[in-house]
Amino acid sequence: MTALGLLYPGHSAEDDYPRIEQLLGSDVRVDVVHTDIGEDAHRVDALREMGAEERLAAGVAELRLAGADAVVWACTSGSFVYGWEGAQQQVRGLARAAGMPASSTSFAFVHAARELGVRRVAVGATYPDDVASLFADFLRAGGLEVTGVRSSGVVTAAEAATWGEEEILTLARAADTGAAEAVLLPDTALHTAAHVSLLEKALSKPVLTANQVTVWEGLRLADRRVNAPELGTLFTREPIVQA
Repeated sequence: MTALGLLYPGHSAEDDYPRIEQLLGSDVRVDVVHTDIGEDAHRVDALREMGAEERLAAGVAELRLAGADAVVWACTSGSFVYGWEGAQQQVRGLARAAGMPASSTSFAFVHAARELGVRRVAVGATYPDDVASLFADFLRAGGLEVTGVRSSGVVTAAEAATWGEEEILTLARAADTGAAEAVLLPDTALHTAAHVSLLEKALSKPVLTANQVTVWEGLRLADRRVNAPELGTLFTREPIVQA
């Protein structure tokens, strides 16, 4: 049994994770511990506070008791707002507190793109423009070329969580560019686990979504290789263990 520990801010689209767990098979467990979200706002100061070390550390003990093999901070905006170096420090602090390998959703996107062998990506973000731009900067720091950024001006995770298949597909299509080799949807508050196959079929290219890559990152840290085509192209390849 491989146990993945996820620290998830508040309550928005966490029901994606039991769905993903079911698709992965009986020997993978996805444990979710909720962290205090503080102010629910896609605003830089609020996001930095949400990802503060003490907020993440509060959930670590529960994951250790659950027997997690790796921990992922399941929040994109609460990691990339620190920039590449700051997000690395955040992950290192989490690893020290947890006593196990650690990462975050922001790094998961970069690692997943590398795994797929894609360099040019388009971003479809629920966030306001300034926050979406910070995600694009993070991807560039990770060696990716961002061909376009589509932001939606959604101010809270609670609002993003209300989006259904139609809104998510509209965002992905609007974000896609001809030069992009993959489309990235970076909000863990979006319910995307049920829609990845549809999105990839509609766009005829890989689509990486936040909850999907978060679980994949946990598997990568645990050195597990799982084939689950319903979760998209990313789960039809054997993950490469990143240094």
